[in-house]
Amino acid sequence: MSEDTFISHLVELRDRLMRALIAFGVVLLALIPFASGLYDLLATPMMQALPEGSKMIATGVVTPFLVPVKVAMMVAFVLTLPYTLFQAWSFVAPGLYSHEKRLVLPLVVASTLLFVIGIAFCYFFVFNTVFHFINQIAPKSISVAPDIENYLNFVLTMFLAFGLTFETPIVVVMLTRMGIVTLQQLREIRPYFIVIAFVIAAIVTPPDVVSQLLLAIPMCLLFEVGLFAARFVGGRPRAPDGEGDSDAYRTADDAAQDSELDRIEAEERSRR
Repeated sequence: MSEDTFISHLVELRDRLMRALIAFGVVLLALIPFASGLYDLLATPMMQALPEGSKMIATGVVTPFLVPVKVAMMVAFVLTLPYTLFQAWSFVAPGLYSHEKRLVLPLVVASTLLFVIGIAFCYFFVFNTVFHFINQIAPKSISVAPDIENYLNFVLTMFLAFGLTFETPIVVVMLTRMGIVTLQQLREIRPYFIVIAFVIAAIVTPPDVVSQLLLAIPMCLLFEVGLFAARFVGGRPRAPDGEGDSDAYRTADDAAQDSELDRIEAEERSRR
């Protein structure tokens, strides 16, 4: 019986992965004819910062074809991400209790929105600021002609860095909700977090002060947003040393509600 259940779960997982891949493939095929235009749109911040008449270059034989296709794949992934997350949620939701569903679904939605907001912030604000700054201080004796593949790699790195940076409030909320740390402890490590933010910014961004500040400052601000949001989400206080597990220090209402929900859903599963 348990083996049949395990196999059925594998079959369902395969089906949901196939649905997500098919959706990605369909969207990608629809975007391929517009791949060149998508790259031009992605390159707009750089082209606006370059001197008039400047263009990017392609040093590889098939680079003019492959790079736009990669951009189309990136756009297709972002467009199908909500559907992919829906498939993932549909797979794991039956195994969650009601109180877990109430927590997981908002976190999935919020983390997706924050990731997209981080990418948009990078594209519309950071790129324009950084590219204009770099080209203003570049020597007048050189001709700036970025390689399209290097530019794409740079853009993807920056998108990933800013997308993950905007997940900081989610991380803070989860740490407090799971009882790993308390709000007071997070407030106490604030100076260390600021130092860590600037170290991360120095590693993942180009070696210029502007881009480092544009990553480190939002990270610090989002840390404060996470602290503010964690006050309303609540969490399980950590037990003092030697006084048992932290579950014993939840409020009586939370413990009673979780126990009743677990009992009801356990009974429903046993009937099945």
